[in-house]
Amino acid sequence: MVSWATVFQFVLFLSYFSLHCSSENFIFNGFKQASNLLSLDGATKITMDGLLQLTNDKQNIIGHAFFSSPIPMIKTNKNMSVVISFSTSFILDIIKVGSVGGHGLTFAIVRSKQLPGASSGQYLGLLGPNNNGNFSNHVFAVEFDTVKASRLFNETNGNHVGVDLNNMKSNISQKAAYYTNQTSKVEFELESGQPIQAWIDYNGTNKILDITVAPLSIPKPSRALISYPVDLIHIFEEDMHVGFTSSTGKRASSHYIIAWSFSTEGPAQAIDLSHLPKFPHVPSTITASRSKVIKIGILSSIGTLALIALLIGVFLYLRQRAKWVETIEDWEREHPHRLRYKDLYRATKGFKETELLGSGGFGHVYKGVFPKTKEIVAIKKISNNARQGMSEFVAEISSLGRMRHRNLVELRGWCKRNQDLLLVYEFMPNGSLDAIIFDSNNKTRIILNWEQRLNILKGVGSGLLYLHEEWEQQVVHRDVKSSNVLLGSDLNPKLGDFGLARFNEHGTNPNTTHVAGTLGYMAPELSYTGKATTSSDVFAFGVLLLEVVSGRRPIENNAPTDEINLLEWARDCQVKGHLMKVIDACIAKECDIREIEMVLKVGLVCCQSITEVRPSMRQVIQFLNGTEQLPDDLKLVYLNPDAANFASQKSSHSYATVSMGSLHEGR
Repeated sequence: MVSWATVFQFVLFLSYFSLHCSSENFIFNGFKQASNLLSLDGATKITMDGLLQLTNDKQNIIGHAFFSSPIPMIKTNKNMSVVISFSTSFILDIIKVGSVGGHGLTFAIVRSKQLPGASSGQYLGLLGPNNNGNFSNHVFAVEFDTVKASRLFNETNGNHVGVDLNNMKSNISQKAAYYTNQTSKVEFELESGQPIQAWIDYNGTNKILDITVAPLSIPKPSRALISYPVDLIHIFEEDMHVGFTSSTGKRASSHYIIAWSFSTEGPAQAIDLSHLPKFPHVPSTITASRSKVIKIGILSSIGTLALIALLIGVFLYLRQRAKWVETIEDWEREHPHRLRYKDLYRATKGFKETELLGSGGFGHVYKGVFPKTKEIVAIKKISNNARQGMSEFVAEISSLGRMRHRNLVELRGWCKRNQDLLLVYEFMPNGSLDAIIFDSNNKTRIILNWEQRLNILKGVGSGLLYLHEEWEQQVVHRDVKSSNVLLGSDLNPKLGDFGLARFNEHGTNPNTTHVAGTLGYMAPELSYTGKATTSSDVFAFGVLLLEVVSGRRPIENNAPTDEINLLEWARDCQVKGHLMKVIDACIAKECDIREIEMVLKVGLVCCQSITEVRPSMRQVIQFLNGTEQLPDDLKLVYLNPDAANFASQKSSHSYATVSMGSLHEGR
């Protein structure tokens, strides 16, 4: 039977937490009762004594512990967004295994409690080699590092405190120490096995970050170890998560948090040192080494027996199922939605020719039906002899696998088996745009009216705008063309084939690369700069506009000599005042002449030879939607397309400008 005294203590405990634990202001003098208030991940656990143990003595592990509720970190004041002040204090204890330990831990403020791509070792369970340094990380951390990583992060010692902003290479770091006055400094070891208290205070008004550390027996020093001016407005989002990360590598240490206080409403509450849980036990070197040797021996024996059993099992399995064996490489584990080859083989009836939807430069596309779910998909099988097959394959997995937009083809999954590379997309029943427009031999093809064509162009433009400006990275598609525009049952267009796509952080310059794309859609500057940009995508989209309006391909070898190149022909018609000659006869009678003339002019504006005068995709969408008008006196700039003297013309500013009704030479 429960005593009244027990009930009374429980009520007092609840009252304490109601007063001292909110989403902006909380304190843990030990963590025995905190399991419902923290989100734990990896090796992290709460011990019987009430310690928050981030990692243990195992190698290459990570641990995460975050306060369950998000913390508002940005406020709007007079139409300006500013980071609010925050204050935290905690007691940490790092106990090395044997004579050498590692790595360290961080106090972190992140946008998500899940940290995809986080690695062990010198990445401290916070970031990883694939996202380290990305502005899109939105990571602020103060690291307490016990291993020197000079090669990767230019660290000068293995016992330091540092400030990390989206990058494990610290913006500023100092060797662990505390000031006894304003000038005298005393250094100490982070992994001494003795508790250490840390204070982190950020002034949102002055934008100053102060970090102070000292052994637990030392009161908070009056001077901070690090006082760093920094505006966190580009790091923080409106709601963030606060907590700790840690990791081990080839060296191992047990990382503990003993107590923790946090506040955005003034200084963090002082930790009650008289009510701390029992400190973790520091084993002697001999005992720890002997225990480790015994443990290694036992694990080695078990591992050997398990390995023998596994090898026998694998041998038997491979002999029975050799047809379906798939070797998984390290890079494949980073990309989800991997499908089994045998499922794709059965869905396409063994990649039978009757299921072939089309062919391209990198292989074939098949229609597939999964027997169990009856789901219809399109399966792209990249040719074994395609020179850029693997780069295209990885590009499409890494890009489409994470993008979501109604005008981009959705990647459902992928597979790699030996030399076979396969991508699985949603099925688009109406096929590609070029097949609908140009396949005159197909008696069942859809004849697109003007309204449908315009909606398709607007949809493709919306997808490109998402790639250029609205996704977390800037994506240059590099192969915008009608054969890469697929149509759903409702004729909703979706841009696909991201095999040539290139990714850049917003605001950075693209890297020089080899010239890639399709003849007739490639911007002229690619021939001498090799740099694919959003502007070169705009050029290709301009050609697509002309193509859809005219109902003819960019290069038509059977056309009269002056009409072989669609862009040059359209320019010439504009100069002579006969732009309407370009219109497809199928829509000439039923379309709004003013509207179609506007689309043709937008196409010519996009195809200007000088990148600086082309509009952005956002402007193009505004033109097509009618929310922004093309200037009446707009002049079009183009250069001689001869690649041999193109660069010299641009540098000397020798070019022609075409107005909406006349041609004159400009310089």
